[in-house]
Amino acid sequence: MDERREAAWSWRASESDTGSLPYYLPGHDGMEPPGRAHPAHSRFKGRSLSTSHALIGSASFRRTQSLHGPSPVTTFGPKACMLQNPKAVMHIQDPASQRLTWNNPPKSVLVIKKIRDASLLRPFKELCIFLTEVKNLIVYVEKKVLEDPAIASDESFVAVKKKFCTFQEDLDDISDRVDFIICLGGDGTLLYASSLFQESVPPVMAFNLGSLGFLTPFNFDTYQSQVTQVIEGNSAIILRSRLKVKVVRGCSEKKAFAQDAVDEMGLIVTNGETEAARRTMQYQVLNEVVVDRGPSSYLSNVDLFLDGHQITTVQGDGLIVSTPTGSTAYAVAAGASMIHPNVPAIMITPICPHSLSFRPIVVPAGVELKIMLSPDARNTAWVSLDGRKRQEISHGDSITITTSCFPVPSICFRDPVNDWFESLAQCLHWNVRKRQNNLSSEEEEEEEC
Repeated sequence: MDERREAAWSWRASESDTGSLPYYLPGHDGMEPPGRAHPAHSRFKGRSLSTSHALIGSASFRRTQSLHGPSPVTTFGPKACMLQNPKAVMHIQDPASQRLTWNNPPKSVLVIKKIRDASLLRPFKELCIFLTEVKNLIVYVEKKVLEDPAIASDESFVAVKKKFCTFQEDLDDISDRVDFIICLGGDGTLLYASSLFQESVPPVMAFNLGSLGFLTPFNFDTYQSQVTQVIEGNSAIILRSRLKVKVVRGCSEKKAFAQDAVDEMGLIVTNGETEAARRTMQYQVLNEVVVDRGPSSYLSNVDLFLDGHQITTVQGDGLIVSTPTGSTAYAVAAGASMIHPNVPAIMITPICPHSLSFRPIVVPAGVELKIMLSPDARNTAWVSLDGRKRQEISHGDSITITTSCFPVPSICFRDPVNDWFESLAQCLHWNVRKRQNNLSSEEEEEEEC
C-alpha cells in the first residue's frame, strides 16, 4: 500500500484526574475486563477509533466530572444484580478530554469547497497553495470544483492545479486515500463530506465561510496556524454519530410473478438475487431522515416500529428521525429539544402532528427504528436523507434506521462543550433577551415594605 495511505488517526482520552474513565455495564460476576474490545472500536481501512483504557477496580475507581448515568456498582441490594451481557460495554467520558492524534503523519487532504460561490475562490486558492507548497501534502479536489470558469481560466493557478488529484462523486472511491478533510463553506459542506464516506470517515476540519456555520467552528483568518496545529496532532475532536438507513423496496405479488422467476422456496429471484436484496439501498446520514407527505394534500399516515414493535402511527405532515447533531437543524425548528452530539441517542420528532399530545421523544442509540406506510394510508410518502436523495415511499416499502458505527470525527476549535454552546449563542441566539435592570435603593426599600 502506498505510504500516503498508511497515515492513520485515532482519538484518545486524557488520563488526568479530571479526565475520563471508561464505564462498563457489568455482569453479575463483576466488571467487564478492560482489555475487551468493543465492536465500534475495531479498525476500519487503516484508521482506528480507539480509547486508551484506564484500569478500573473497586480500589482505583473515582468519580469524575463526566461520569453520569447508571451506577457502575455490580449489585443492587443484598440479592439483586444486573443480568450478565458480554456485549454491554459503554464508555462515559469527559467530552473535553477527546483528543485527535496521528499514528503516522498525514500525507493527503481532501479540500471540499462550496460550488458556485465566488466569495470562496480566494480562500480556496490560498489554502491549496499552502497545503501543496508549504505542507507538501497531496490535495484531493472534486473535479466539478476545478471546472468552475473562475478557477479554470486562472493562469496563475495552473501550476498548483497540476498537483491535484481529482475525483467524481459516486464514481471514484477515495475512502482509503484521504487522511483528513478540510471544508470551506457552510454546514452543507460538512454534510456533503459525510456523504462521500459510507464507512470510516477521516477527521474533518470545517471553516465557517457560509451563512449559518453551526457545524463549522474555524475562522479562516488564521487558517495557517490552525491547519498546522491539526497536522501536528493533539487537537480536540468530537465524534458526531450518524444513522445507517436502509430503504427496502417492496413489490406487489402480481408484478413479481410477471417479471421474475420464483425459486423453490418462494423467493423472487432476479439474476441470482432475491428481490429484497436487489432493491435495498443503504445510506449514512449525519443530520436527519425526513419522511413527509410530499405534494399530496392529505395527511401522511405512517407506522413507526421500534425493535420490531409498533409504537405509534404518525398522522400529520411527517416525521423527523435525527441524530444529536441534527437536533439543532430541522428537529429544533419542528419543536424538538437540542441534544449535545456526545449524547448517544436518536430523536423522533413529528412534523405538525394532528394530535395535541404527540411530543418529540428521545430513544437510546442502540434501537432499530422502522417506518412503513400504514395499510390504509390514502397517499404515498416521501423520504429525504440530509436534504438529499429524495425518493417516494409506497406500500410495501420500508425504511430501517439504526445508529451507524462510523461517526464523523469533527475537529473542534476549543473543545466539544464550549464549541457547541458558542454555536447556540452565535448562530441560534439561544437565550438572548434584554437584561433586566437592577433595582435602585429606593425601589428596594419599597419592595421590603
